[in-house]
Amino acid sequence: MFRNQYDSDTTVWSPQGRLFQVEYAMEAVKQGAATVGLKSSDFAVLIALCRTSKDTNTLQRKIMPVDAHVGMSISGLTADARQVCQYMRTECMAYRHSYDSEFPIRRLVANLGNKLQATTQRYDRRPYGVGMLVAGYDEQGPHIFQVMPTANVLNCKAMAIGARSQSARTYLERNMEDFEGCTMDELICHGIQAIRGSLGHDDSSNLTINVAIVGKNLPFKMFTDAENHIYLTMAKVLGQPLSGEQDALSEGGMSDDEMLDQGPSGSGMPGNGASDADINASSSGH
Repeated sequence: MFRNQYDSDTTVWSPQGRLFQVEYAMEAVKQGAATVGLKSSDFAVLIALCRTSKDTNTLQRKIMPVDAHVGMSISGLTADARQVCQYMRTECMAYRHSYDSEFPIRRLVANLGNKLQATTQRYDRRPYGVGMLVAGYDEQGPHIFQVMPTANVLNCKAMAIGARSQSARTYLERNMEDFEGCTMDELICHGIQAIRGSLGHDDSSNLTINVAIVGKNLPFKMFTDAENHIYLTMAKVLGQPLSGEQDALSEGGMSDDEMLDQGPSGSGMPGNGASDADINASSSGH
């Protein structure tokens, strides 16, 4: 049997119980530029690699502000990310108009998960081919949420998605205990050190990144190119070079393929595999 007999839309299951359209969306995330999100007790930071467009020779920005207290970084299809970002901005604006307060981050990402879930259940829609790290700050403190095309929403202390992001996740796992008490500058330097690992053997001297931060008494702010360069220099001076062993999988880490199995198209389970306590299921499975 040929695979393309079962990838015409998201309501067609393969004999193995897989949804190939959802897997294709996850593959778009895995091929996108890497992005890292991490938080301390007072701040949440997003750091994303920037790629230069071959057609216009301009940098593709991977961090998008949503509201004064929340923003997101993306990996995957930028056009899909713009649609999702516009939806989140509309939700925040409507909530602020109705209640004169900021939209709670947990409710915002739960609503976003429901929106993404709908695209995996209708034959006339396709899954959004973009993964997001949502950073925000509300009455409950700083938040980092991972939102995937499978509609899984994960509440994280630190996370990295995108191409070759396993090395970044390994760095984050090994240093996670230090993040809680970090200052703003230290937290940003940790994020830069983590994202360097996703470069592999590429030249990291010309690293181009976007940095954004939100926190206590600090609205969501995207740094300028000059500020990004300052923190790159600071991370190079203060941080230790990544050792070669960090390119290997950590004992408790998940590879990109294992993360794919968490979704409703995972080969091990035909339904929504989000049964872990850390996963906030945004909707019921298929």
